[in-house]
Amino acid sequence: MTLIAPRVTAGLPAEDAQKLQYALNGSNDITVFVDGTVHRLPPAARDAVVDLLGRFSRGESVTVSSVEEMLTTSKAAELAGISHTYLRNMTDRGEIPVEYRGTHRRIRLADIMAWLETQKKKTAAENTAPAAVGDSALSKGSGGADAS
Repeated sequence: MTLIAPRVTAGLPAEDAQKLQYALNGSNDITVFVDGTVHRLPPAARDAVVDLLGRFSRGESVTVSSVEEMLTTSKAAELAGISHTYLRNMTDRGEIPVEYRGTHRRIRLADIMAWLETQKKKTAAENTAPAAVGDSALSKGSGGADAS
């Protein structure tokens, strides 16, 4: 997975910052238009946009970047429902990508979720494959009672 490089935007000119600060004064309601369509942002996104605009209104430079969640092997193994030893062995074999923070292994949440999805597909394929017919035939049994 490729992360988008951080984007740094210089602070607004003083006049623009002042206008923005006036517009934001006492309001947390942000309306977003995309191609002429109004969109209501979920609370976390709204808060991030208000924070971003507030920083611009103070003339601050702003950096926007994404953060990818990294898990310890214990957390990743718990999420996957496997032992952390088994997970470490998989990272050693290169089956799941791993990054090191010093001597500590970290696994991207996206990578463990991709592995889980692969496992689901394998299980589904195994469950829908036709059952193999064994070499032993059904016995018809022997006649039962002896007539004397």
